[in-house]
Amino acid sequence: MSKLTKNQKLALEKVEAGKTYSLMEAAALVKEITTTKFDASVDIDVRLGVDPKKANQMVRGVVSLPNGTGKNVRVLVLCTSEAEAEAKAAGADYVGLDEYIEKIKGGWTDVDVIITMPSIMGKIGALGRVLGPRGLMPNPKSGTVTNEVGKAVNEVKQGKIDFKVDKFGIVHTSVGKVSFTPEQIYGNAKEFINTLIKLKPSSSKGVYVKSIYLSSTMSKGLRVDLKSIDEI
Repeated sequence: MSKLTKNQKLALEKVEAGKTYSLMEAAALVKEITTTKFDASVDIDVRLGVDPKKANQMVRGVVSLPNGTGKNVRVLVLCTSEAEAEAKAAGADYVGLDEYIEKIKGGWTDVDVIITMPSIMGKIGALGRVLGPRGLMPNPKSGTVTNEVGKAVNEVKQGKIDFKVDKFGIVHTSVGKVSFTPEQIYGNAKEFINTLIKLKPSSSKGVYVKSIYLSSTMSKGLRVDLKSIDEI
């Protein structure tokens, strides 16, 4: 086992064993206990009282984080030639169609989000084996299959993310960077949690939100007091 550095020891001392924190307290403390030299991501993990194996309890959605993600999101737009100018003007990193389809068939997936148009989906369907496992397949539910490609690019660049509950009933996503202020982290986490609550399946019975943890890359997880969620 590797030896803890002085900063890591000090960070661990700030976290009380068994204690739960309000969302605002966790947003502030996660910055204090992060010792990485790079600008670490701030992640949130929410365990839900759903059975993901049942189609009517699958929780999936999109949310626009009010303070952005802090990440440089690389966007590929697969579109008709008529829509290329709109996509480029909106800030898409890559714009085209057939040449990128061939690149993806060859294994190229050096992007974070792929946006396309309904009329193009017939061509992209064959890319499912490559894009599916990487979570890159465009989907109308996430807003990545649309005729308004410029608007979609803007939303993604400004902090729109999509999420889906995993097979263990947990939703995991990033809600910012350690360089964000506590208020920015709190605002993003609050918006994400509110969106999750709105997506509660009618078939889900009992406790819906079972636990919430906030952490940064390589930091200890901070358990959020669920009572503090009632305040938001």
